[in-house]
Amino acid sequence: MKIKFAKVGFFALLITGVLILFFLKSKDDLEIIGNHEIQYIKIENIDEESCLNCHSDTKGYSEYHNPELIGCISCHLGNPNTLDKEDSHKGMVLIPGNLVDAAVTCGKCHPNELSKIENSLMTTNSGLVAVDKYIFGEADSPDYHYHIKDIKDSPADKHIRDLCANCHLGAEKQEYGEITQMSRGGGCNACHLNYSEEAKTDLVNYLSSDKKELPKFHPSTDIFVKNEHCYGCHSRSSRISTNYEGWQETMLNEEEIIGFKGFKTVEDKRVYKYIEEDIHHTKGLLCVDCHSSHEVMGTGKKYTHEEQAVTLQCADCHFKEKPNTISYDSLDAESLLVFLHRDYTHYDKEMIAVKKDNHPLVNTFIDSLGNAFLIGKKDGVLHPLNPQPEICSRDNAHKNVSCATCHSSWTSRCIGCHTEFDKNEPRAFDLLDKKYGKGQWKEHVAEFSSSLPAIGVRENKDGKNIEPAIPGMIMTIDKGSYTGEIGKDVTFHRLYAPNSPHTTISKVRDCKSCHANSATLGYGKGELVYIIENGKGKWNFNAEYADNPNDSLPEDAWIPFLKEVKEGVVNSTRLDFRPFSVKEQQQLLLVGACLQCHKDDSKMMQQSLVNGIEPLLNKLSKNCTLPTWN
Repeated sequence: MKIKFAKVGFFALLITGVLILFFLKSKDDLEIIGNHEIQYIKIENIDEESCLNCHSDTKGYSEYHNPELIGCISCHLGNPNTLDKEDSHKGMVLIPGNLVDAAVTCGKCHPNELSKIENSLMTTNSGLVAVDKYIFGEADSPDYHYHIKDIKDSPADKHIRDLCANCHLGAEKQEYGEITQMSRGGGCNACHLNYSEEAKTDLVNYLSSDKKELPKFHPSTDIFVKNEHCYGCHSRSSRISTNYEGWQETMLNEEEIIGFKGFKTVEDKRVYKYIEEDIHHTKGLLCVDCHSSHEVMGTGKKYTHEEQAVTLQCADCHFKEKPNTISYDSLDAESLLVFLHRDYTHYDKEMIAVKKDNHPLVNTFIDSLGNAFLIGKKDGVLHPLNPQPEICSRDNAHKNVSCATCHSSWTSRCIGCHTEFDKNEPRAFDLLDKKYGKGQWKEHVAEFSSSLPAIGVRENKDGKNIEPAIPGMIMTIDKGSYTGEIGKDVTFHRLYAPNSPHTTISKVRDCKSCHANSATLGYGKGELVYIIENGKGKWNFNAEYADNPNDSLPEDAWIPFLKEVKEGVVNSTRLDFRPFSVKEQQQLLLVGACLQCHKDDSKMMQQSLVNGIEPLLNKLSKNCTLPTWN
C-alpha cells in the first residue's frame, strides 16, 4: 500500500478552479498540485502485519498515523511476520521519535523535517554552549557554532552538563507518559506527542497491572502543539513560558505561600507569583500561533543564537500599511501540510508571510476588504489583527525602537549568582550522558525579581536598534574550584542579555519609564531625580543596592551612572548588543528633564516624537532649565 504524504483520503479541495481528489496511489510517483509537489510514500504489506492480532481495536491515533494506513512498524519497527510475542517484539522501538532512532522511525516519512530539526538550535544548543565557553574564558567569541552532543569535560563543558544539558531535543524520552512541565527533550515527541484522558487512564492501568492489561487507547502523534510542550525548556533561563502566562519566579518555598493569593507552585516545586500575562495569552493564543514550524523546527540552516533563527516580528501581523502576503498556491510543502492537517479552508485568500524570510503564517488570511485575521490554533477562534497604532506609524523619534521595548510590561531579573564546583558531591548527575558521578557545579542565586525591562543597543550590519535587556549573568565563577584550588581563580561578570520578555500589553510604557528610570537606563534600581539648583539642572542617582566589591557598581547595575565603561570590560552576552554610551544616556536624560514639566501628551512632547527634540531646543521658555553634564 502507498499513502500520499499530505491530506489523506476522502475530501475534495478546490485549487485554482480545479477539483482535486486526494487518494491512495498504487505506484511510486510525484503529483504536482498547483505549485506543490506531493510525494507518495510506500508502505509495504500493512494488511499482513501481525501487531493488531494482539493490539486489536486500539483507538486514539491521529488521522495521519492510523495503523490502517501506515501500519505499526512504520513507527515502532519490530518483526510483523510472526505471532510469537518475543519474536514480534525483537528490534521494537517502544518510544519512537527520539532523535537517536528518528531516522528509521519518524524520519522515514518526514526526512526534510528531521534534517531541519537536527540543525535547529533546540537540538544543537549552539548559543548556550557558545556563551558559556565565552564566559568561562574557553573561547574568544560567543558566536562560534557548537553542538551540545560534542562537548567534552572542560570546566565550561562540565558546567553545561551539570546545569543546562537537559534542555535539548537529543535528550531521550525513556518513560511512557504525556509531556509535562518536567519533560525535557524527546525528539519529535517533545512537540508532537499528545495523550487523551483515556490514554492516560489506560497507561496507569497498564503499568499497575505489571503490563498485562493492554491499553485500548494509544497516544496521538499529531500537529496540535500546546504550550505545555514548550514549557519544560522555556520556563528556564529567560523564562519565556512563565512570563507569557504572567508568572514570575521567586525564592520562596511552598510552605511560605500557604494562605496567600497570587502564588503557585509548579511541578518542580519552584514558587511563582502572578504579575501580568501577555495580551496574546489572555486571548487564548498558543506559542505556535506566532512561532510556526519554520522557526521552531528551523530551516536547516545552523544558527548560533535564537534571535537569528526567529524571523517573525510584531509588524508582520500588526502591519503599518499593507501586510506582506503569500497565496495558497505558493506555499512550501511544509506549510501546505500544516494547512491541510489543521483543516483550514481559506484556499482562495492571501495569507501573511513574514517579511524577513517570507515564510507563511498559514493560520492567517486577508479578507476581501483588506482586513487581517488569525485563526487560533487552540480553539479555532478568529482574531482580528489590528494594524499599528497611529503613534507607532508616524513616530520618527522611535523608528529604531523594537515593539517589545515599549510594549513589554515586565521582565524577570536575577542577581547575585555564585557558581562553584563541589568536588565532593557524591550524587552528581550528568544531564547529557544521564549518569551519576562525583563532583558537580552548583549555583547559588541571591535574588529573583521583576521590573520593566532595561534597554540596550543592538548594532550590526543591519543597523542600530533599541531592544529590551535583562541582567543575564551578574555572577562570580570560581574556576579554581574545578581543579581543587578554591578561591584561586574567581572571575566576576556583569553581563546583560538581549531579551524579548513575552509580556506584551497593548498600553505602552510611559515616557518617563525610559527617559527617567534608572533600571531602564542600566544604572540598576534606585532613585533617579532631576534637581535644579542655582539655575542649573543636574541628575542625581541613589542606588537601591550596595556596590559590588568586584567592580564598585550597584549589585544590579549594567553600567556606571553617566560614566564611561572601562575599556575592555565585557558587559553583554552578545558582541553586537551593548548598553548606552554616555552620549546616548545624556540624550535620553535630556528628554527626561523636559518630562519633569511637560506631560507625555503635551503638544511639545508630541511634536518631539515626530521631529525629534533638537528643533524644540531653539524655542526654549525662560522657565526651561536643561541639564548640565560634568
